Amino acid sequence: MTIKDRTAIAGIGQTRFAKSLPESELAMACQAITAALDDAGIDPGEVDGMCSYTMEQNIEAEVARNVGLGDVTWFSQIGYGGGAGCGVVGNAAMAVATGQCHVAITWRSRKRGAATSRPWAQVSNRISGSWQWSRPWGLLRPVDEIAMLTRRYMHEYGATRDHLANVALASRKHANRNPAATMHDKTMTREQYLDARWISEPLCLFDNCLETDGAVAAVVVSAERARDLRQPPAVIHAFGQGLNQQHQVMTNYFRDDPLMGPAWTCAKVLWHNADLTPGDVDVAQIYDAFSPLIPLSLEGYGFCGRGEGAAFTEDGGLEWPDGRLPTNTSGAGMSEAYVHGFNLIAEGVRQIRGTSTSQVKGAETCLVTSGEGVPTSALLLTAAR
Repeated sequence: MTIKDRTAIAGIGQTRFAKSLPESELAMACQAITAALDDAGIDPGEVDGMCSYTMEQNIEAEVARNVGLGDVTWFSQIGYGGGAGCGVVGNAAMAVATGQCHVAITWRSRKRGAATSRPWAQVSNRISGSWQWSRPWGLLRPVDEIAMLTRRYMHEYGATRDHLANVALASRKHANRNPAATMHDKTMTREQYLDARWISEPLCLFDNCLETDGAVAAVVVSAERARDLRQPPAVIHAFGQGLNQQHQVMTNYFRDDPLMGPAWTCAKVLWHNADLTPGDVDVAQIYDAFSPLIPLSLEGYGFCGRGEGAAFTEDGGLEWPDGRLPTNTSGAGMSEAYVHGFNLIAEGVRQIRGTSTSQVKGAETCLVTSGEGVPTSALLLTAAR
């Protein structure tokens, strides 16, 4: 038994995105969920399934009571922060496909504009868990850990800052067409990228995702029911999660090859469960907390060979409309908003519906991924056939 093509995302909703918003995380979660249900044309009382991140601060009972849900027969959470987004939707799809529930809401709500809200700002927690193997030696933030991997990637495969700029510039151009993007009105040149201040060498300011407030939600139902609802369904064709052998979160210290992260393991199950290949993908939404995660993920998910991800970005390879693989067409985490990757799922749905502000003509297949560097997940969304 597989869940191939048995479920679909029938509704999406989001709040506005900004550096700082006055609403609480609970209020934003409820707004996004209500908007997603309205988008699908489903009454809140029909919802009987819920799935979110373990890092989500809003517990199921609070959300259910405030949104006005009915009896809930299934609820779950997925761990590992940025790696969870597609896992949240994929697990909801499994619950719907197996009859544990019939209408599942999935969401992420975050207030991260304030510097004090970020985990590495909490001094007492800096060396708990896996962080004890990196923080005492100066890798205080996730960007420092990814900078180490980036330096190795550059050394082994000849990647340059120009390749990283290709990633950042593509996302910014897409955001400039998206009125909902935080960076909608802020253009960027290659010169501005190269002149930006260092955050953790070789990563500069524009190699990092935004820190924003906002919430995004999606509604999962059976593919059969989705066909009768308000919006064209984004069918969940395949789903995968991945945690590779001897993985160390972010740094990959214990692997012989730290550049082969969880994406490689996730890709195995994703493509095994799909009738499609990377060559069939029309558009991609690839998790981009940091720009080097894009070439690493392109390799992990099979769009190019080992060490070829940087070159894949050349000549507008990620850009709309004529790139080899238009990627992160809403601006994503680097230029739209950073909602732990859940906004990538919403943009994937828009591409399948044909409503993106950087719409890929005739797009019928969209890959959405969650964080590389942590145990991760991915979805392959397709148009209804």
